Amino acid sequence: MTNQQPTTIRLHVNDNVIVARDDIAQGAIVEAAAGGGVSANGQVPAGHKIATQAIAKDEPVRKYDQIIGFASMDILPGDHVHTHNVMVKDFERDYMFGADVTPVDYVPEHQRATFQGYRRADGRAATRNYIGILTSVNCSAAVARMIADHFRGDALADYPNIDGVVALTHDYGCGGCAGIGLNYIQRTISGYAKHPNFSANLLLGLGCEANQIGAMMAAEKLNPSEKLHAFTIQDTGGTEKTVARGIGLIEDMLADANRVERETISASELILAMECGGSDAYSGMSANPGLGAAADLLVRHGATACLAETPEIFGAEHLLTRRAVSREVGEKLIAHIHWWEKYTAANHAEMNNNPSPGNKAGGLTTILEKSLGAVAKGGTTNLVDVYPYAEKITEKGFVFMDTPGYDPASITGMVAGGANVACFTTGRGSVFGCKPVPCLKLATNTTMFDRMEGDMDINCGRIVDGESSIQEMGQDIFDLILATASGDLSKSEQLGIGADEFVPWTVGAIL
Repeated sequence: MTNQQPTTIRLHVNDNVIVARDDIAQGAIVEAAAGGGVSANGQVPAGHKIATQAIAKDEPVRKYDQIIGFASMDILPGDHVHTHNVMVKDFERDYMFGADVTPVDYVPEHQRATFQGYRRADGRAATRNYIGILTSVNCSAAVARMIADHFRGDALADYPNIDGVVALTHDYGCGGCAGIGLNYIQRTISGYAKHPNFSANLLLGLGCEANQIGAMMAAEKLNPSEKLHAFTIQDTGGTEKTVARGIGLIEDMLADANRVERETISASELILAMECGGSDAYSGMSANPGLGAAADLLVRHGATACLAETPEIFGAEHLLTRRAVSREVGEKLIAHIHWWEKYTAANHAEMNNNPSPGNKAGGLTTILEKSLGAVAKGGTTNLVDVYPYAEKITEKGFVFMDTPGYDPASITGMVAGGANVACFTTGRGSVFGCKPVPCLKLATNTTMFDRMEGDMDINCGRIVDGESSIQEMGQDIFDLILATASGDLSKSEQLGIGADEFVPWTVGAIL
């Protein structure tokens, strides 16, 4: 005997699968149907899919009213639908450039939301006030951290307006660093050196690395000043002398850095970096569309919202090209997709096999399914521009940046581009932070939120639980973004996380 168990979610009337809200027992009636009901043919974990009709071998599996894969064998109504019976294969997607472009309902300027931020001398808006130590090469990483460590504890007690001194180190900068790899590391470091959330910076090298500081500063138009000091360990005379020099320079910077005070700034000056990682099947139903609704609000208030992770929009890029304000913008996106197809093939990988073990355990079966959920972070407004990795973001509105799907490298690129606040949706649980920018963690399900509440900033699982609509959640996220930009600490900031997540994208041979 079976009992009615209303614990599934149907995302579109045309779908041939539904999603388990909770664990489903074998024999449970999961969806009413004409002349009876569909019962589960076996146990199905929460977040996983169940077929509601027969799907013959090679026929498409549909979710969100989109193809997420093809049956690799005959699938019966009530079957668990996952990697054991679904495959990915090529099929035509119509890019229809600009077909869905619509006017944006902008909030009048005098009615736009505001936040309490820092106004830099050049007019840019900051959400935090750090002093940074940036490294040209891994060989100067330890010395940079030694300098930063001097300012831990009560060292900044007399400077309440300074959020900290942070060393951002990496594992690149030499060993064949050339071509596109050199361009990316230089653009990334330069983007951080120019970031408004840094009051001042030290740029520290070893001296003999491929990524020479002088060449990088010339290429990126970085000029030495009282707010940007550049030097090397070798020229300074070794570790101890370099640490002493760095400490002295920062001590000279503290009084000036502490002079800034928060003031009222229009929300139009926010640049939001959007990321998803450790995803599950609920990501595309709760946190991602909730963040998309918040992104729409930001755009309506004149701000910028940046989507990224090119490998994780693969298969759903047609939903973005339809929103491109011009064919040129849409073609930029497709050019990056084609580059990634060639790049992964050259490295004996493939774009259509991207979901991680954690993604699959959470119910995500294919990259198509993952991508369809991921693009929901981008909301519904027009795609106004597409940027290469770590390039400065200049347009207002919804934009895209070419980055890998690897979360630290992706967010590093967007912050280098100027993002001054970040939102990170996660279903499996992430403890990410990204100094000098505050990062909010958006949980996709209540179970994980309760388990990891010390790391999660907001529970978007309320959407799945029926306690909040997507639009209501979007408003809550929007309000939290403004509060955080105004100085409220994110959970990762409270825990001190964010210095080790600086990961420039490494492209090319390391020799």
